[in-house]
Amino acid sequence: MRDIPVGNGSLLVTFDDKYQIRDIYFPHVGQENHTEGFPFRFGVWADGEFSWIFSDDWTRKLCYVSETLVTDVKLTNESLGIEVVCNDTIASHENIFLRRVRVSNLRDTRRETRVFLHHDFRIYENKFGDTAFYDPESLALVHYKKHRYFLINTAPHFDVFSTGRKAFRDQEGTWRDAEDGELKGGAITEGSVDSTIGIYLNLEPQETKEFFYWICAGFSHDEIVRLNNHVHEQTPEKFLNYTENYWRVWVNKNEQDFMNLSPEVINLFKRSLLIIRTQIDNDGAILAANDSDVTERATDHYSYLWTRDGAFVVNALDLAGYPFLTRNFFNLCAKIIHDDGYFLQKYNSDGTVASGWHAAWDVWAKKRLVPIQEDETALVIWALWEHYDRFREIEFVRQFYRSLIVKAAEFMSAFRDENSKLPLPSWNLWENQRGIHTFTCATVVGGLRAAANFARLFAEHERAEKYETVADEIVAAMREYLYSQEFGRFLRGLQFYGDANFEIDATIDASLFGVFYFGAFSAGDELVKNTMQAVEEKLLIKTEIGGVARFEADDYMQITKDAGGNAWFICTLWLADFYIAQAQTEEDLQKAVEILEWTTMRALPSGVLAEQVNPLTGEAISVSPLTWSHSTFVATTMNYLQKKLAIENTGEI
Repeated sequence: MRDIPVGNGSLLVTFDDKYQIRDIYFPHVGQENHTEGFPFRFGVWADGEFSWIFSDDWTRKLCYVSETLVTDVKLTNESLGIEVVCNDTIASHENIFLRRVRVSNLRDTRRETRVFLHHDFRIYENKFGDTAFYDPESLALVHYKKHRYFLINTAPHFDVFSTGRKAFRDQEGTWRDAEDGELKGGAITEGSVDSTIGIYLNLEPQETKEFFYWICAGFSHDEIVRLNNHVHEQTPEKFLNYTENYWRVWVNKNEQDFMNLSPEVINLFKRSLLIIRTQIDNDGAILAANDSDVTERATDHYSYLWTRDGAFVVNALDLAGYPFLTRNFFNLCAKIIHDDGYFLQKYNSDGTVASGWHAAWDVWAKKRLVPIQEDETALVIWALWEHYDRFREIEFVRQFYRSLIVKAAEFMSAFRDENSKLPLPSWNLWENQRGIHTFTCATVVGGLRAAANFARLFAEHERAEKYETVADEIVAAMREYLYSQEFGRFLRGLQFYGDANFEIDATIDASLFGVFYFGAFSAGDELVKNTMQAVEEKLLIKTEIGGVARFEADDYMQITKDAGGNAWFICTLWLADFYIAQAQTEEDLQKAVEILEWTTMRALPSGVLAEQVNPLTGEAISVSPLTWSHSTFVATTMNYLQKKLAIENTGEI
């Protein structure tokens, strides 16, 4: 789990719940992780006693300064008689992590106090061949390997430092050397290295003293020295104040009228926008989650771009009025789309193809497979039309018409079963089944209708008619093959075995909201209402915690079978979207408001939303923050506000 991330689109720093730095991503968000998830330790020595802040002796409150990407952290150790208040941020436009540290003596006697800050860099995501040294040019510690440099400094200047070996034979690292309040390491070490600095603070009774600490990231020694000089010239305090002000202006730029929504919902809306920003690389990739702990259970992570997740995120940002962030995503999509007109499972931050598990070869039938989740292709085109329809920037979308829109639409038009007219089998959005899925079909309808709109925009009317016809055929086929008269609702999908044999999958799945969300059917259609009623009845978790599960008997990280699955923020908010879509009066909107309030109650104290919620305790489960969770909260809030305004203007819909 990660809390209080701070970043600027090229440098991202994350913390765990003990307030230890755990991930440092540079020069892309999500790539590379120069810590491999190992902690940077933070300790305090006072009058001969020492304590690391990860120990149970400390109480911790991890939050943000309101409406900013500046943390507000309070650490208290009653037995040590010390309180520490920290504010962390990344400079908005320079690759500098900056922290203000205020140390308070809680006792009525004078104290000799020392703060130790430890650095466990594993540059280029491995511990071999690093160098850590004290640099007399910058009067700072430097860690480097090849084209990655990190400079560590403080103001006032740190009193002691140590470089040494770590994770090698019996050498744990320089952090162990700090535990007696002294550092005795050398001025340079190579190989598997770490470093620690110490700041000495003599505190009078009840006195507070502060210092500033920063890490500069760059591609060369000259660059980090320049950044270090810049901090000194501007002063760390001014740097921190500027960044705090920048994010407050950024998140309030649209002066949104939140109508009757509570302060808690408004705060989470703004916090979600800020957290989403930390997960977006400046080159356009939108990362699912940057929480390296997941590698311990999965040997992989979430620091990838899934274009489906990205499409949902950019749509939320467009709804909230942040189109300048979404354009880079579409630019990247145009570069990475496959020559055949589809997107692969996932991508790295730099646009290269990421790890995957969708086979391109059927070992039984001895034939080629298309290794995709087709919704990832469809949703990019859907989101691009939604972007254009809102901002009407024809010069922007013109560049994508042939290279992205037509290419994807031609693929979707052809990638269909000749008999049923449904899309051919692909992987579902949860990535655990291959077949013909109702959600996927609905997204393809949305993507093809978006492509038809673009074709009309560029006066290709025959092409527009073709895409509309294919979309209509898929809708008709969904009605025939995917709506079950027996169950009185849409099926999750059809599971195929070989070329012709298939069986129905009647599992109730929260993703069935897609049948109305992308325009295949209206929210008021009885087929949709019956389906969403089943979702509400079967997937609402019947514990005090509440929320909506992904699907029946979901066993992914399952806490208890009795609950049927864990609550997912996105799935719960999708139900709110249905309430909003079919609302006729303000009273009809109340259920959606309740879900927005539920989400605020289940967020971490910092406002971070995880992927899932424990159905028994309400604790966060799986990765955090999950970008998709935050973007869905933003989108649902905007959908609510738009619908409420429409009802107010007409009396009722």
